[in-house]
Amino acid sequence: MAPSAVAAPRVKRPASGLRAWLGVVPFFLFAILFLILPSVKLFVGSFADNEGNFTFKNLLQLFTEPSILNAYWLSIRISAVTAIGGGIFGFLLAYSVTIGGLPKALRSMLITFSGVASNFAGVPLAFAFVATLGRTGFVTALLKNVFHFSIYDTAFSLYSFVGLSLTYMYFQFPLMVLIMAPALDGLKREWREAAENLGASRMQYWLRVALPVLLPSILGSMILLFGNAFGAYATAYALTGGALPIVTIQIGAQIRGDVLHNVGLGYAMAMGMVFIMAVSLGGYSWLQGRTERWLR
Repeated sequence: MAPSAVAAPRVKRPASGLRAWLGVVPFFLFAILFLILPSVKLFVGSFADNEGNFTFKNLLQLFTEPSILNAYWLSIRISAVTAIGGGIFGFLLAYSVTIGGLPKALRSMLITFSGVASNFAGVPLAFAFVATLGRTGFVTALLKNVFHFSIYDTAFSLYSFVGLSLTYMYFQFPLMVLIMAPALDGLKREWREAAENLGASRMQYWLRVALPVLLPSILGSMILLFGNAFGAYATAYALTGGALPIVTIQIGAQIRGDVLHNVGLGYAMAMGMVFIMAVSLGGYSWLQGRTERWLR
C-alpha cells in the first residue's frame, strides 16, 4: 500500500488588491481634505484680487511691502530665539533624566509633564501667563509685595517680544525633551567604554564622540521647534491682542479683518509660510536621517 501523501500546510498569503489599501484610505482622505486641498486653495487664491481677477500683485507685495517683511522678520526672530533657547534648555533636561543620574521616578514625572506641556498652547497658555506674570499676576504681585521689586519698572513686558518669547518657551523646551530623550538613550555604552579604554576623559568623550553623533539630532530638533513657533497663532493673538504683528496675526487680519482686508494677499502670505515650513521640515528630515544611521 502506497504511503498516503501528506498535504503541505497552506500558507496564508497577505491580502492583495483593493483590500490591502483599505487601511490607508483614512490617511489619504485626511491628507487630501486637510492638507492638499487647502494648499491648492492657498496657491490659487494668492493669484486673485478681491474681485477675483488674476494678479501677481499679492506675491510681489511679499517682497516689497515693508509691513509684510517686518512681520516675517519678527516671526523668524521669535521662532529662532525660542528654538535655540528651548533647544538648549530641553537638551540639558533630557540629559539629566536619561544619562545624568537623576532618579527614575523624576524621569517619569518630567516626561509626563513634557507630554502635557508641549501641547498646552493657545488661549489657555496666554491666560496662564497673564495670571502669573501680567501686571496684576501672582508672581508680579509676590515680587512687589514681598521683595519690593516690580518687574514692570524694568524693560520687561509680557506683551512684548521678550514676553511672547518667554511664553513660547513653555511649550518649546518640553517638546525638545520628548525628542532628545530617545536620542540620548540610543547612545551605545560600547562607545563610552571604548573611549575610556583609549584614555579619553568624560569631556573628551562628549566633545569627540557623543556630541558629533547627536549634533544632527539636536539641530534637527531645533529646526522642528522653529517651525512649531513660526506657525503659532492663538497664543500670540490672545496674549498681545494683535499688538505684536507677527505673520500669522497679519494673515488673520488680511483674511478676516475690517481694515486690512485682502484675502488674496493673506493667501499669498500663507503660501510664504508654507514654503518656510516646508524648508524647515525638509531640513529636519535630512538631519534626522543622518542621526538614525548612528543610533540604529
